[in-house]
Amino acid sequence: MCPDTQARTTKSSRLTAPFVVDSSEAEILRALRRQGKISRTEISNITGWSKAKSSQEIRSLLNKKYLVEVGEGASQGGRRPQLLKINDKLGYIAAIDMGATSLDTALAELNGRIIQRKSEIADVRAKPEELLARCIELVRQMIQEQGCRTDEILGIGVGVPGPVDFARGVLVAPPLMPHWENFRIRDFMKEAFPSAYVVVDNDVNIMALGEQRTGDGTDIDHFIFVKIGTGVGAGIISNGRIHRGSDGCAGDIGHICVDKQGPICRCGNRGCLEAMAAGPPILERALTAAQSGSGPYLVKFYEANGGTLRLEDVNAACREGDEAALEIIRASGQMVGDVLAGLVNFFNPSHIFIGGGISNFGNHFLVAIRRAVLRRSLPLATTHLSINFSRAGSDAGIIGAIALASNYLFIVEDDPHLMIV
Repeated sequence: MCPDTQARTTKSSRLTAPFVVDSSEAEILRALRRQGKISRTEISNITGWSKAKSSQEIRSLLNKKYLVEVGEGASQGGRRPQLLKINDKLGYIAAIDMGATSLDTALAELNGRIIQRKSEIADVRAKPEELLARCIELVRQMIQEQGCRTDEILGIGVGVPGPVDFARGVLVAPPLMPHWENFRIRDFMKEAFPSAYVVVDNDVNIMALGEQRTGDGTDIDHFIFVKIGTGVGAGIISNGRIHRGSDGCAGDIGHICVDKQGPICRCGNRGCLEAMAAGPPILERALTAAQSGSGPYLVKFYEANGGTLRLEDVNAACREGDEAALEIIRASGQMVGDVLAGLVNFFNPSHIFIGGGISNFGNHFLVAIRRAVLRRSLPLATTHLSINFSRAGSDAGIIGAIALASNYLFIVEDDPHLMIV
């Protein structure tokens, strides 16, 4: 099925890409990744090459079976042009998106189209062997249902909720996942799928990639994706690419201090944004309000649930106009906005996208974030700044995991540090 290629390993990420191309072929593949289907003439226009040069490089990719012809395009006054695209039959990509309380898996074609998907409730506090074994089982089920083979899985993208050393593909001191410290996720997955390369990243980074691939982040060079759920984190797109920092932990905004006298965070410090504005502290404040009789709808849901509340109840109370619930959400949004204002002054993004479970709280939450950012950021930094909820929504993670894996399908022979992104 796959062309006979010699795998190359990058020094920067130590990942093995299944396909090797030269720099000229890489330019064509980049164009096809962005455009989907294009003609030979369009490739010449994009690259600036002569028709002879374009034809030579295209012929090489067709001979390697990296490209295929897929019918005719619209006529531009002459004969209808033959369209080209990356060969989807080379194999498949598997994607795994782990949340604090959920597990989402998918099987996709090389163009990113999802053909199978399975989701279920999970607990990332479980031992890695147990949860990853379940991931493997779900992927195998999708392979069987799709009628393909295990050796046709060329890449696996994995998103995990914690700080990831991207070069090694391991979690380092993850607050939510203490059993996962330095566990070799990549090696564990490759034992089950020997023909696949495995790439592991922080869950918010892959959500940012998902927003870039299918949401409002398409064609935006500088934006921040903020996930607010059980934890808080940010994925940073800079110059059109994910920015991980020197060790892979860029964007870990959940542990920026917002109150030195605040509660102790899971990381051991006091007053972190995550300990003050994420789902658990929101729920804790809502319970306190209900127990004290504040907020009629919070009290109603509290009593109906036998002396407990869920985040869905807090959300429902907000929709009903419960002032105590609204004040909790506004306070959380303000703290998030205060932290984001510092990022806006420092990074100057054009867009901020808000995702994660808490984004379901709607406009009261979003307005509080916007007000705090506008109040504390420099005027020039907010002149063209847009702050909105993610359009990719709950799909951002799994789409991003697919995008993460597909970014490493091809490696450039002339420059082994360069991937086709």
